[in-house]
Amino acid sequence: MPILNSIISLVNLRRLSQIDHFKSNPEEVQKGQLMELVKKASSTELGRYYDFASIKSIKDFQERVPVQKYEQMETVIDKIRHGDKNVLWPGEIKWFAKSSGTTSSKSKFIPVSKEALEDCHFRGGKDVLAIYNRLYPETEIFSGKGLTLGGSQQLNKYNSDSFYGDLSAILIGNLPFWVHFIRTPDQSIALMDKWEEKLIKMTEATINENVTSLTGVPSWFLVLIKHLLEFSGKSNLLDIWPNLELFIHGGINFGPYREQYRKIIPSDRMHYMETYNASEGFFAIQDDPNSSSMLLMLDYGIFYEFIPTDEWGKDYPKALTIEDVELNTNYAIVISTNGGLWRYVVGDTIQFTSKYPHKIVITGRTKHFINAFGEEVIVDNSDKAIDHACKKTGAIIKEYTAAPMYMSTEEKGRHQWIIEFEKEPKDLALFSHELDKELQSINSDYEAKRYKDITLEFPQVVVGRKNLFFDWMKKHNKLGGQNKVPRLSNNRDLIEELMAINQKR
Repeated sequence: MPILNSIISLVNLRRLSQIDHFKSNPEEVQKGQLMELVKKASSTELGRYYDFASIKSIKDFQERVPVQKYEQMETVIDKIRHGDKNVLWPGEIKWFAKSSGTTSSKSKFIPVSKEALEDCHFRGGKDVLAIYNRLYPETEIFSGKGLTLGGSQQLNKYNSDSFYGDLSAILIGNLPFWVHFIRTPDQSIALMDKWEEKLIKMTEATINENVTSLTGVPSWFLVLIKHLLEFSGKSNLLDIWPNLELFIHGGINFGPYREQYRKIIPSDRMHYMETYNASEGFFAIQDDPNSSSMLLMLDYGIFYEFIPTDEWGKDYPKALTIEDVELNTNYAIVISTNGGLWRYVVGDTIQFTSKYPHKIVITGRTKHFINAFGEEVIVDNSDKAIDHACKKTGAIIKEYTAAPMYMSTEEKGRHQWIIEFEKEPKDLALFSHELDKELQSINSDYEAKRYKDITLEFPQVVVGRKNLFFDWMKKHNKLGGQNKVPRLSNNRDLIEELMAINQKR
């Protein structure tokens, strides 16, 4: 392996130099990305409408093109799906990443151009391995196969010229032929629709392979791993795959699942790398194993803008560029991409943890928060509080969600949590106390509302029955590696439905 690793390191040298360049020159690189995007799209319908050909600066671009959400682009995207060309991006777009979101059954169809595939998504995947190889030059990851647990939707034909499906289906369907020799399982299994059957097939297909890396969402991978252990009768995953050394994860916060993975994969040489890869683009990679922050990748054909919290909801929100952002401030991400998205609000919120290089953590969703009483609790807060309570009580969680319980004439408001535990705390009251205490510690607004129970009373924690969230996702046809449970809601729709399901044992 030393010879192979040396060759791979040599191949990656130029790319790693490019990454180091944008770390030191983010403003220059980002301006170059935008100018290249508007130049390429100047002859499209949108480019002619906004006269992209005359745009000379970021300011010109921001003044002409409005910030928009998917709903405002839906009609135009539908035209492209029906075969119209040169609308948002030059040429024909054949692939659309279908995303149903997490709180609505309404589907989004994100255009995926050839450039987005090659220069963004595939480049991101290659950069993960390049960065990992630099971090661990003695790695033996390339001696085995990678197991990817993607979505559960095949690539479907929309019409004679366009296709839609999970992003994973689009990526796997367009991989170079040689990649299939170093990945497992076979494509026909990886993209199966029926989740329960897929678990069985994946187990049978991979249990005797030399798997050295995993890629997927932590919660869904736990389901597969436990099925593998039950099927094999082994006590940990290294008894099945002794050369396993890397888990590339994303989609949800890894913190609440970390302890479970340590027990299932008891090895000091096991490494974990978080990525931020969405249907709209590949955004960030964890490049330091000692930090949970991720490096924002600035040269993937994406121009970034960031809307501060106090601008959310305004008709004409002020969006900052990379040079103006501040640390530890919540921002909604706005992107313009080589897939034809222009000043598009992704829906995720992030904070910058460093500048030069610019590193981020995902803090939640613009729609997933609780602010019924002015407490402004975001997903980053709830994940940290859950993680803290688990460590203090020895509990292990499987899934959770929380929502407000509104004030009435007799009672003050409070938060209600429904938590499905892998291992229940011996003292639920202590767990609830630690959860509440940690939330107050990390969120001053929540602390103020909890002061002497003046506005918010002590939270209510409900223990969810086994497979509660699995049953909810199955009911909504959301089983599979790319679907997630909403952590927080500012209304009671989701939690009321879960409470009703929880009664059906």
